[in-house]
Amino acid sequence: MKPKVLLRIASIVMFAHDGGHTFGHLSWKETPDPAKREVVRQMTENRFPFMGAVRSLGDYYDGYGFAASLALLLIAAMLWVVSGSATQSPAFARKLCLLISIILLAWGIDELVFFFPFAAVFSLLAMVLTVVALLKLKPLPE
Repeated sequence: MKPKVLLRIASIVMFAHDGGHTFGHLSWKETPDPAKREVVRQMTENRFPFMGAVRSLGDYYDGYGFAASLALLLIAAMLWVVSGSATQSPAFARKLCLLISIILLAWGIDELVFFFPFAAVFSLLAMVLTVVALLKLKPLPE
């Protein structure tokens, strides 16, 4: 498979990951479990001042969740853009693929350690596709 196709597949995987993450994040406060509802209540009702703003831990959780959605979207978009430059500028594509691969590996490990394997599969699959594309790109001139 050509590097462009591999990178487009990786991009689609990350767009799907972003969609799942965003949908899941939007519903984090809705749970039938009484213990979880109590945690959500504690996170959203108790506010405290920090660096000029008064926020709850729930506000920060929302902010981090939306920031992660934006970061996943950025990764997906970068993969799509670099796929277009794979044939026109392989040296640039190799550098960007290496960088994105490292970030995806770190993201996948973070998801395994702090979240759950299903989320990590998306990041690690995109990382593998990106590494394979990187290996198929023409080497950098010496």
